[in-house]
Amino acid sequence: MDYAQLNKSIDNGAYQPIYFLQGENTYYIDDIANKLLNSVLKEAEKDFNQTILYGKDTSVDQITDYAKRYPVMSTYQLIIVREAQHLSRAIDKLENYFKQPVLSTILVFCYKGKKIDKRKSYSKILATNNFIIDFDPIKEYQLPDWITNNAKKKGLKIEQKASLMMAEFIGNDLALIDKNLNKLKLLIDNNEIISIDLVQKHIGFSKDFNLFELTNSIAVKDVKKAMFIAQHFGRNSKSYPIILTIGHLYGFFTKLLKFHFYSNKMGDKELSTKIGVHPFFLKQYNQASKLYSKLKLSQIISELRYYDLMSKGVYYSKISEEEILKELIFKIVN
Repeated sequence: MDYAQLNKSIDNGAYQPIYFLQGENTYYIDDIANKLLNSVLKEAEKDFNQTILYGKDTSVDQITDYAKRYPVMSTYQLIIVREAQHLSRAIDKLENYFKQPVLSTILVFCYKGKKIDKRKSYSKILATNNFIIDFDPIKEYQLPDWITNNAKKKGLKIEQKASLMMAEFIGNDLALIDKNLNKLKLLIDNNEIISIDLVQKHIGFSKDFNLFELTNSIAVKDVKKAMFIAQHFGRNSKSYPIILTIGHLYGFFTKLLKFHFYSNKMGDKELSTKIGVHPFFLKQYNQASKLYSKLKLSQIISELRYYDLMSKGVYYSKISEEEILKELIFKIVN
């Protein structure tokens, strides 16, 4: 069962006795847990039938004791175990309960950042009954569409470029994206479309100095602009850590190399999935591929690895981040 199907089943009141929510997508885990908190019980039923436990502060015996209780003047009782990953060494002791859960109890585990061992017998019991729901991180190329759809759910309209910019700068932190969309909703006028300017104004991205603009300038070999941004990044290293900049460029150029190999073998939709970019960026990659040969890209990727180590003090300890970055960008675009 995926995220959308799970939401639909909860909306329809088709509850199951155990929800084992696991994986690296902690936003989805929290969202489903909160949805159950807001859906299962009426406000008047919560005092006696709703329990929130924390993995660090509870035991499997305590969870079992709570789970075996019966609801008071309610169809269900709801138990949420937050940060359940802290129970990883003891969770196998719940195997007997997993075999025969109390049907009037809805027991929810928020198992963040990891997954239980599929080989364990208790894991097989959970899987057989479809109690395990895996939440993996959203892929990078899917983020802009996720932002657009999430904005729509909040009654907001957002330009595609604004979604792309938010995805570029915030990355896979869905909770932070959601927080910023809520912030924009409070600050903008009704029916106002979220533009790049509004994102820059209210979320704090610099219009001229950002990874988005650096990548664009490098992609078209705008040497002057790329060096100007590199200088600004180097002089403001706290706001623009060189490790993140090099990591971003490494991602761009490895994807560009993949573009070279696959662009003539598949359509745009398959290609964007294969190299891991949003279809909107394929035009940029196509343009850049004409300026950077496969040989040049191999050299750039080697340079990025070298300068990554240099930025960590491996080769030279006294060279500034500004000097490292400017030298790197110069070698890339020349």
